[in-house]
Amino acid sequence: MNVTHHIMRIAVLLVSLIILVPLTGCFSGDEAIASEQTSQETYPNIYDRKDLDWEWNGSYSMLLEKGPYTALEVQEAFIEVDTSEIWETGPPTSDVHLSYWLPSNTELGEKVPVIAIISPYYSYGQPGSESGATNVVAAGRGEFIFDNYVPHGYALAQVSVFGTEESSGCFDYRGAGEGWGIHHAVEWLGKQNWSNGNVGLYGKSYEGATQWEAAALGSEHLKTIVPISGTTALHPLLYKNGSAEARSQIMHMNYFGSTVDYNGDDLDNICPDIVEGIFAGPVTYGLGELDPYMENYYEERSHIDKAFGNWNGSIYWVQGMQDWNVDPHQVFGGPSGTNWYLDYSAAGYDVRGMLGQWEHNYPDQWTKHNAQDSGYGGEAIHNMTRWDWAQDLFEWFEYYLKGVGPKPSNHAQIQRNDGQWRIEDVWPPQDATWLHTDIENCVQEGNSVGGASVIGGGTQGVTITCPGFDNEMHIAGLPTLHLDVTASMDGGQIFAELQDAETGLRLGHATMDIRYHEGGYEPQTVFPGQNLIMLMEFQGLDVILPAGHGVKLVLSETGEDYLSPACGNSCPVTVNGGTFSFPHIDRSGADVLETPQGEDAANN
Repeated sequence: MNVTHHIMRIAVLLVSLIILVPLTGCFSGDEAIASEQTSQETYPNIYDRKDLDWEWNGSYSMLLEKGPYTALEVQEAFIEVDTSEIWETGPPTSDVHLSYWLPSNTELGEKVPVIAIISPYYSYGQPGSESGATNVVAAGRGEFIFDNYVPHGYALAQVSVFGTEESSGCFDYRGAGEGWGIHHAVEWLGKQNWSNGNVGLYGKSYEGATQWEAAALGSEHLKTIVPISGTTALHPLLYKNGSAEARSQIMHMNYFGSTVDYNGDDLDNICPDIVEGIFAGPVTYGLGELDPYMENYYEERSHIDKAFGNWNGSIYWVQGMQDWNVDPHQVFGGPSGTNWYLDYSAAGYDVRGMLGQWEHNYPDQWTKHNAQDSGYGGEAIHNMTRWDWAQDLFEWFEYYLKGVGPKPSNHAQIQRNDGQWRIEDVWPPQDATWLHTDIENCVQEGNSVGGASVIGGGTQGVTITCPGFDNEMHIAGLPTLHLDVTASMDGGQIFAELQDAETGLRLGHATMDIRYHEGGYEPQTVFPGQNLIMLMEFQGLDVILPAGHGVKLVLSETGEDYLSPACGNSCPVTVNGGTFSFPHIDRSGADVLETPQGEDAANN
């Protein structure tokens, strides 16, 4: 913008204010409603929210101010999609079914943005226990949008993916067909005569995955996504450096089995990818580097990499740092050397993050935040629930879907393991100092991980206890454990739990199949007696280690919900040494973000 133009805008604004001052309080009817949109150009400072009045009694957060509009009656639509080139078999055309609610200002001809939730979970389950259809506002996720944003002039849409609810076609779990249907739903919503052309997507877990599926196909109508613990790609969801989660063996079949209702229409849901998906888990787990075929299955179901550079929109990333269902690696990991949060930020995307110590929950899901154990977010419960979540998101939606208000800052709101919140430019912070501890300077008990233990039965393990640090350590990022090991055969696995050596408090974990020792998704054949370095990387951590405390590394064959290695107990891994490294930051009390906390939620 040139200087002359800027001065003219200021002059026009000042004249307008002089003219409008005598009219203060004279707005009525439609004029008052119209002014509601511009009144939101300024919001309470995020650091002042703790002092404001919030609704504490509901199951989710509410906006500070209710909107002036009401929701009209639900409408439904079927979108016909050409699927003739998507599946090898299956119908040549398929329908995406959706339902939507418009705000009452559309009756006056106003065009509005739409917030959509795209899901396989409408009418999900077996007869007698199904979830609601798309034309019923979904409990929790749909109600949150319906109650908060429809009154402020947003449409709400609920969309069922192919092969679920009343949408026809194949149930193509995270595949190209599913993405194709999602893309057409986004396009349809952006082109309706009531739409301003802007679509935002919202939802958790699978409903976060559908957002990345949409972004991968780059619709110009898709302006922002809000993935809450949303899966970004299937392979890193089920495998961490080759270590297989138990569900990896049955994931595809579980979803397919829950979408069928055992009638003749189910034949339309069956595609070759379903059969492929049934074998994907066991084959990948058992064969590893000898399984080139399955690479195609997982590549098709990787979306975040396809969205990068192919889509021009904004991202509000929400992630539970203690989430074991969709873990933080979905946001902060990727192929070796990739950190998606940082990469999207560096590439010029508008990115905001809210990263709490909750599990697989929403930021304001206070009734579920109380179930976390010590070392798994339990120390942060008292300050965990974000009652200002609806307001924070509203300011985001207003700008990116309406063009109203100031541009939200691109920052990361991060919660430390003791409950304290702060704001960083990005996360992990880029001003961290990396500190390195040689395992030779620690006390190591045991030599091998895996294999039968002669004493006490079970399998062998290793513990490494390192001396305390003189000063308090704030670990913020993804620590690494580079282990010098010797393989006994083409297989073996190490699960590493990081603990406070003084208290035993769990801080985080890492896991790796030795065939994936270089990190990421590419396995290599390992030979008996081969010496190599396992480049292990921990899940994202933001934890405090008091002065005088050291760290303890507990190495076992498996842990939590991971399977033992495919080779069983016949493939121990000998630990010869290595280096533990972590990013340390210094922050002051001025960095603390105090959040509003209701008494019940804070003490549940």
